[in-house]
Amino acid sequence: MATRNITIVQHIERSRPRRFTGEVVGTFALVVVAVAASLSDSMTGIGGQPASLLGPGLTVMAIILATGNISGAHLNPVVTIAFYLRGEFPAKRIGDYLVGQLLGGLAGALLVRFVLASGKVVGLTQVGHVTIWQAIVAEVVATFLLVSVILGTASGSQNIGPLSALAVGGTIILDTVVFGPLSGASMNPVRSLVAEIVDNNYHNFYVYIIGPVIGALIAVAVAYALRGSGHDPVASQAAQGHL
Repeated sequence: MATRNITIVQHIERSRPRRFTGEVVGTFALVVVAVAASLSDSMTGIGGQPASLLGPGLTVMAIILATGNISGAHLNPVVTIAFYLRGEFPAKRIGDYLVGQLLGGLAGALLVRFVLASGKVVGLTQVGHVTIWQAIVAEVVATFLLVSVILGTASGSQNIGPLSALAVGGTIILDTVVFGPLSGASMNPVRSLVAEIVDNNYHNFYVYIIGPVIGALIAVAVAYALRGSGHDPVASQAAQGHL
């Protein structure tokens, strides 16, 4: 038994760089697409709106299929925190995931700045023609829907495996269509923050922290009401990957 336990620990330690790299690469890809899509219309005059509406959701769908079994493909700090609060993600890995998401996102925003947007705004998530509080509520609702779908499709009671990519990607597209005109439908503090860092423009940045955090916490509370306290081994494997 002791030998078996040592073997498991060794496997976990070997898999740590893979999980970290999975989050870096996945968040990099998401930010490149999301930020570049928001610039494409102003740069070329074509393709901007379809790219902005569909690009992030389709990218997340692809990343989940490509790296979900390695890191769980969180790509978003509020998703990591939600899984932790459900007891399905260990505290000791939170730092790795948050750092990986931030580094990947920064690399993506810097690449877009270098290739497409020298001297221009790098795809900042912007509040529409609504009040700040309306924008925050839009982010709360959009993030609640997204995190609820992520937690629900990962649970053992209704785990749908690779099809979860369709559910999550489709929810992002839906949120972007409905809430994009109000708040930009970020749902992801890292996606918004890295563009703000690269542009050194933090106008209304708190909208994209407060809204997603509150939305994720509500989603966790609803998951508790629907499926109990968590600690689901199937969801834990989905959240952490299993390579």
